[in-house]
Amino acid sequence: MTAPPRDYRLLVPRDWFRIDLVQDRWRAQLKTFVDHQAKGRNVPAETMREVWTTLRNTAEAGVRNGALEFFLRPELDDGTILPATLIVSLIPRPGALAPPALRDTLEAREARSGRDAEVSVMVLPAGETVRVLTPTTMDLYVQMPGGVGYLVMAFAVPLSDVTGPMHRLCASMAESLRWIR
Repeated sequence: MTAPPRDYRLLVPRDWFRIDLVQDRWRAQLKTFVDHQAKGRNVPAETMREVWTTLRNTAEAGVRNGALEFFLRPELDDGTILPATLIVSLIPRPGALAPPALRDTLEAREARSGRDAEVSVMVLPAGETVRVLTPTTMDLYVQMPGGVGYLVMAFAVPLSDVTGPMHRLCASMAESLRWIR
């Protein structure tokens, strides 16, 4: 059996704003992102509050579920701030389900939810991965070496969808994942 990794490395483009969810200062970092995206644009205050609230709620839910990092890439549509996001989470579960069994579990969950999701198993350089793909999201559950659980990369792309160039970008980021031993 392979030893569990000490950490991971993920390459993310420079135009994606990183928020460290492990630190208590993530709310201030999130506010900086929202303020920076609105600067010099005619963005209504109500829109800024809505974006801030949505992103804050997303980050808080992520923190409750083991999220480590939150990346944001602005996508502008008629002055509205709608960021593409990536949340990286750790699901530590020694003896966790193998990817085919996890795929079956996630497939059943998606069928119950009624979302139009495609669930599959694929291999990334970092290991066997379960992918859940919808028109605007791509969740990748990468099995960690040593059978200690999964690292989850949850991409959400509300404007341009997870297709075309954005799909290739998200896939490239996922393929860059490496374990540090």
